[in-house]
Parts: sequence; C-alpha cells; structure tokens
Amino acid sequence: MSKKTLNAQNLTRLGADHLAELLMELSTGNADMQRRLRLELSHDLGPQELARDLRKRLASLRRAKSNISWRKRKAFLKELGGMQEMIKDRIAPDDPALGFDLMWDFIDLAPSVFMRTSDSSGEIGDLFQSSLPLLGPIGERALLEPEGLADRVWQAVSNDGFGLYQGLITILAPALGAPGLTALKARIDRYEAKPVQDPKMDHEALAFLRALRSETGNYRADQKARLIRQLRQEIAEAEGDVDALLASLSPGALRHPGTGADLAQKLLAAGRVEEAMARLSASRPDPEEEARDWNAAYIACLAAQGHGDEVQAFRWQCFEARLDSEQLRAHLAALPDFDDVEAEDSAMSHAQSYGNVTAALRFLLEWPALPALSQMITARVSELPAIPPDLSQQAAEKLRTRYPLAACLLLRGALMSGRLSTEQIQEVLADCATLDSEITDYEGQPDHAGFLADLKARLSR
Repeated sequence: MSKKTLNAQNLTRLGADHLAELLMELSTGNADMQRRLRLELSHDLGPQELARDLRKRLASLRRAKSNISWRKRKAFLKELGGMQEMIKDRIAPDDPALGFDLMWDFIDLAPSVFMRTSDSSGEIGDLFQSSLPLLGPIGERALLEPEGLADRVWQAVSNDGFGLYQGLITILAPALGAPGLTALKARIDRYEAKPVQDPKMDHEALAFLRALRSETGNYRADQKARLIRQLRQEIAEAEGDVDALLASLSPGALRHPGTGADLAQKLLAAGRVEEAMARLSASRPDPEEEARDWNAAYIACLAAQGHGDEVQAFRWQCFEARLDSEQLRAHLAALPDFDDVEAEDSAMSHAQSYGNVTAALRFLLEWPALPALSQMITARVSELPAIPPDLSQQAAEKLRTRYPLAACLLLRGALMSGRLSTEQIQEVLADCATLDSEITDYEGQPDHAGFLADLKARLSR
C-alpha cells in the first residue's frame, strides 16, 4: 500500500500538531465540521459535557422553523446520524440513564424535522426509526424507575401522531418489568374509562374541519378502541399472557392466518394443544394464499397430537400446492431410506409439470435439479417467454456447461419476451451464438440461423 494513500495509518504519521492545524484550516467556514469538532472536544471532557452540548443542539433544532433544502439535506442527515452514534457509543456506555434520556429526546425531535424537510427517500424517517430499538438495551442498563418510565411510555404511545413509537412497549418491556407493565395497564384502564370528548366542545373551526373529514364521535370512539386494543395486545405479548392476548384481539384479527399461527404457537408452548388447533381452524387461509407460518403451526399441532402420517400428508400437500421446498425437504427427511429417493423423483416430476412455469423453474433451479430443469425447458418451449428475462439468464448461466440446449432455449425465451433493451438483445444473441457451437442436437428446435431469421421476421424493427 502506498504511503500516500489516504487512510488513518498514513495520516497518523503527520503528527498530532500538524493534524490539528489541518483540521482548523479545513473547518474554517464549515459550520458542520466545526460543530462536530466541538462535540469531540466535549466528549474528551466527559459524557456529561458532551450530553450538555448535544442537548443544546437538539433544542436548537427543535426551535428551528426554516425549511431544510435538498442541498443541505445530506449534511443534515449526516449530522443526525452522528448525534445518534454519539449518544449510543459515547454517552450510554458510561451513563445509561443519561444516554436513555438523550436518545428519547433525539427521537422526539422527529416531528419538528418532518415538518421542515421532504423525506421522499425515507432516509430521515428510517434514521429515527432505527433509534427506537436502541432504547431497549440502554433502558435495561439504566435501571429506570418503573412508574416514571410507564408514564413516559404512555405519553409517547397515546400521542403518537407520526407512528414513531410503534412497538415501544415491546422494546421497553424488560426495562419496565412487571411493575412498569402493571402501571401501564392502569393508565390504559383510566384512559378507557374516560368518555370520548364531545366534538361540540371544539372550537367552531375545528368542528367544521372534523365534519368535512367525517370525524364524528363514532370515529373518535373507534380510534380510541383501536389504540387500547393495540396497547393491551402489546402488553400481553410482553407478559406472555396468551389469554390476555386473545382478549385484546378483534374478531377480524383472530381470523387472520398469521395471527392464528402466532396464537397457536403460543398455546402450544403453554401445552394447550387442542386450543391451538381450534385457533388454526378458525383462521384457515384461502387455498391461493401463501401461509408458511400457518402451515408450520398446523404441522406442529399435528405432531403434538401424535398424527405423524397426517403431518407427512400435509407436508406433501403444501409442496404440491406451492412447490414449497422447505416442506418437501422435511417430508423427505422423515421417510425411510430408498423411499426418499422415489419420493424426490415424484416431486421433481410434479415440479416439471407445475402450472406456473416461472415458479417451476425457480424451484428446480434452487433445489437444485438441473437434469429435471433441462427436461422441463425442452418440453415447455412455448411458455418460456413468460419467465422474467433476468431469471432466464440466471438459469441459463447455471445450465450452459452441461445443458447448452436448455440454456439456449431459455435465452431465446428472454428474447421473445419483449422485455429486453436493444443492448440486452445484442448481448443475449451473442450468448446464443456462442452456445450454438456447443449444441450437437437441437431436438426439433430451429438452429441458431433459423431462429435468427424467424426473430428478424417477427421483430423487423
């Protein structure tokens, strides 16, 4: 490595004094760099001093009203990321309680930032969202007072206009502990007991706007009920209380296959096998619906009931319906020696004739079963243009050494799909020409010259 390469090791050779001079020179007129250098100096004096400066900066950003232009957006995002990193890596390890307060204040900054900048890429929102899970481990180390933390959580989740605090109870459940979760439930109960505010008590202008949005008392009551149900559900999940979780879910949610699968697994863990099966029966997915979690829970219930033969039959059914490789592997693993070979051959035959040629190709490619894939391609030439060109090219690359004809036919399908650019067409035609020299028998398909003539006739442009 050259000694002139810009890296930390080479720069260290310049010496601390010279580097300090360079930093002063580079930071002149650069407010962002000066701000970062001041924070580094504050950290050198201790976490308390760094926290004081970060609080000042957070307060300044919260008070700001001017829009953040697209020119400044990148630098602003970098500053936010630097602040998050300093709280997480510089303050929280030495003073978890202080780090927790600062990270919370940092997340609270989000609404004022959203009002001042366009976040079409979602990067700023993602940065604030990534801060929320950091509260969990910091909060555990901080040994926070449960009642006070419950108050803080309640204020956040009950006034969450931007959806910043979704999942907060789950994240902070270890820090809240049983006393904190109990205190949080008490606050939810008190909120539920309060009557919904009468819209007539609003200012006339607000009442008019709410009328335009059809924000009637029923709307408010429904909104309140949804919040209560959501929070109780999250607490029940945190406490591992299956009965409370069941009580918190709406009838519609209980019919959802994903919810049914989750509940069934929890009931199974509690030894309530029959109830688990009943939950699955009440949330059975539609035949066309992808339901891997539901299938896994159903198999677990069958196994818990000792229905080994039904488990195997259901695994095969899942494979046949959606070419589920995970279920097929589990099915084959449970078969005696030699029986698994015959079953795998049957599975590959089924995959070759599966209705969706793209799904069939993907399965045989990933299994992998290249001989079966080659046979399927030569048998279903007319369907190959329906396969996404990038998948066809990926499969052709895997096949070209041992099965050049199958690779060539896949590439021809990509050409006939009409989804390639002029440049891509030229590249694929060149690949077909290369494969032509390796193909000794086109098995009734046109050779390269014949295909090219046909292609030119179809695509005269």
